[in-house]
Amino acid sequence: MTHTGERHFPRGTPQSGERPAPGVAPRAGLAQRVSLLGWSLVLLLGAALGFGLLTLWITSVTVVVLWVGIPLTLLSTVLVRWFADLHRQWAADRLGEPVARPYLPTPDGGWPMRLWAILRDPATWRDWAWLVANSITGWFTYGLSFLFFLCGVFYLSYPLLFALTPPQVFRTPLGNGFRLHSVQESFAMVPLGPVFLLLWYTTAERLAHLNALVIRSLLAPTAQAQLRARVAQLAASRAETVDTQAGELRRIERDLHDGAQARLVSLGMSLGLAEQLLPDDPQAVQQLLAEARASTSSALAELRDLVRGIHPPVLADRGLDGALQALALANPIPTTVVTRLPGRLPAPVESAAYFAVAEALANAIKHAQARHIQITVEFTPHPGTTAGLLTMRVSDDGRGGARPDGGTGLRGIARRLAAFDGTLTADSPPGGPTEIRMSLPCASS
Repeated sequence: MTHTGERHFPRGTPQSGERPAPGVAPRAGLAQRVSLLGWSLVLLLGAALGFGLLTLWITSVTVVVLWVGIPLTLLSTVLVRWFADLHRQWAADRLGEPVARPYLPTPDGGWPMRLWAILRDPATWRDWAWLVANSITGWFTYGLSFLFFLCGVFYLSYPLLFALTPPQVFRTPLGNGFRLHSVQESFAMVPLGPVFLLLWYTTAERLAHLNALVIRSLLAPTAQAQLRARVAQLAASRAETVDTQAGELRRIERDLHDGAQARLVSLGMSLGLAEQLLPDDPQAVQQLLAEARASTSSALAELRDLVRGIHPPVLADRGLDGALQALALANPIPTTVVTRLPGRLPAPVESAAYFAVAEALANAIKHAQARHIQITVEFTPHPGTTAGLLTMRVSDDGRGGARPDGGTGLRGIARRLAAFDGTLTADSPPGGPTEIRMSLPCASS
């Protein structure tokens, strides 16, 4: 077992999950603008496609009274949602934060039931409103940026166009009051090229950002929808927490009944029998007392294990760092522990993190056939606050194939973390390696 601990974050080193400083683009300068130029062309073509989808949907809804309109409406809805998802991804890349899908679940059933559910979904109508708005606002955002670039290239090459085109073309670029008679005079239009290119260069990112804001405002969930989803999530999390607590209480009761309680009953019977045999058979009493002492030791050991399963004493004494070290020392597979914690975390968070890592470690020992396991725990603070994100990773070089929906182990971890708004993801391709990533929002002390 190897352990590496860091009690403070290194200065100047960005932590995982930390966003870049505001205004810092992934790529800067001309390469970024050229990339946005390509996206402008793609989005302009997409605006035309969106107008076609809008026409298809209006047509399908118009003929929905005819049964052929039902599958046509469902098909157009699927296409529009796919089209909107592409734009959500574009907006998320530009804004640096995900744009969630706002759609309500579609119930199982026949086409009429599914169509009715889709038509009742407010997000469906917002998609159509966005198609209309996108066909207009697109020309004032990425369309305007693309136009600036084309104008810049056009005016830079104006003398060449003047020389290659017929006499009646490109002779009055600013109206009949300004007529060009020769190629030499056409060079007067060239300075407009750098002006338009400068406009393109300085406004490309702002216009793209504005377009992303429009997309998010129409395609992201509304505040009311987010509140409904949050309430549903909290209700599900509370139900799972209650079920988990009830299961833990049943486990504790079963362990006490089948373990320590049974041994204490046996101890009482042995002491009672020894009391009866004491005047007549001292040797038998001695044997009974030895058995009673063994039962006492076994009962104490089971009680210690039970208490350790509820809340390990080492976790209370030494914190999450020391508890994970002790967990790795008891592991039959070589285990490396790397922790980057600024201090103690709240006790409920430490307990949830410890048992989540312990369960993931037990799964790796039982199923992965690994030769080495690494546990990495780090706390990433939000700038200017003590709150942050506790990230835990359990990695192994085993056979892979672990899935959160493939057994009760990872599902149990996900339920435990959900009570704290935590998440679990598994990256485990067949053949390995496997990495179980868990996160908990919390605050450091």
